[in-house]
Amino acid sequence: MRLAVVSPFVDRRHGTERALAELLERLAFEYGCEIHLYAQRVEDLRLSNRHSPPSGGSGAIFWRKVPSVPGPHLAQFLAWMFFNGFLRRWHASLGGRSFDLVLSPGINSLHPDVVVVHALFQRLQALTPEENNDRLSGIGLSRRIHRRLYYGLLTRLERRIYANKTTSLSAVSHRTAALMKETFHRNDVVVIPNGVDHKRFSGPVRLALREQARQRRGFSGDDFVLLLIGNDWRVKGLSTILEAMAALPDSRIKLLVVGNDVVDPFRARAKQLGIEHRCFWEPPTADVLDSYSAADLYVSPSREDSFGLPVAEAMACGLPAITSRYAGVAEYLHDGIDGFVLTHPRDSQSLAARIEQLQTQPELRRRLGEAAAKTSLEWNWDRSAAALWELLKSANARIHPHA
Repeated sequence: MRLAVVSPFVDRRHGTERALAELLERLAFEYGCEIHLYAQRVEDLRLSNRHSPPSGGSGAIFWRKVPSVPGPHLAQFLAWMFFNGFLRRWHASLGGRSFDLVLSPGINSLHPDVVVVHALFQRLQALTPEENNDRLSGIGLSRRIHRRLYYGLLTRLERRIYANKTTSLSAVSHRTAALMKETFHRNDVVVIPNGVDHKRFSGPVRLALREQARQRRGFSGDDFVLLLIGNDWRVKGLSTILEAMAALPDSRIKLLVVGNDVVDPFRARAKQLGIEHRCFWEPPTADVLDSYSAADLYVSPSREDSFGLPVAEAMACGLPAITSRYAGVAEYLHDGIDGFVLTHPRDSQSLAARIEQLQTQPELRRRLGEAAAKTSLEWNWDRSAAALWELLKSANARIHPHA
């Protein structure tokens, strides 16, 4: 099968892009797909030589670099949509052969055949009014206007693309599938959860790297380190974490935040709460395991999250995790057995109580971590790739019935 895959970038630093990388490599090298990846940037992906085409159905991944333009995110997105669409048509006409399917993780094409939905901007836009009451809304009027315009465009595209019954859809959780049924009247969304690389993310591997990862950051053996990984920290619930830490005056409780966002409002809030010296901020790296190795507890009281891959990876590493019922991964958890699930993601007092409980009860921490590692075995990239392959075959048979 000849696939055009459209994604602005692919790497293993970010959850959605890490998931795409895992799936693409399996589709190419286990299912024999010829993948033409339209992206502006690609890292840590097994690419093929364009001048040495595959033989015998072995599959390949060819990177078709898409130009990027500087400027506001909205302008970059519009340019991205134009350039990747133009290049796909251009390459298909030059090669004399069209693609069997266009696969997109989210909104990256006006006419995709299959979309893997990792985020619903309809839901993210619904959270925007909360910014007006959020103590971290000091991001500036111009940035808020820009976000509103950007989300407005994406929600209109979602209504156009996701409501189109000719587009095959998959969601990374039952929660997201239910929201798509409610919002777009799609009853045919296939649920394909994210997976976890259990060879890379495991308790023994994390523990072997723990001392070095903590020493490098200046954490002592007595420190109790909370970890949050991801972008859009407002939606991930970072403000709730900061307020929970302020309610726990123990200076040994530290917070490590890894991701891309505007740090200044959160750092200012931490200073206001008197916990700035207990907070550490890092950009994402390809070595995600290093962050898990430094932590004692993963905390993500998300206001909205289609899945929550870092929660699953942390659990695979044997870390106890706290998330919220608004994260898709929560539907696989058993509250109090293999993790904690907050009913209200903005309830900092409940979060503080859970953090203190896990800090002061090492036996509970150990038990939850062991149960979390067992639960994480449900998430398997081979299984996810097999399910996506079946969806692709079904879409291809529907679109090309006589092929």
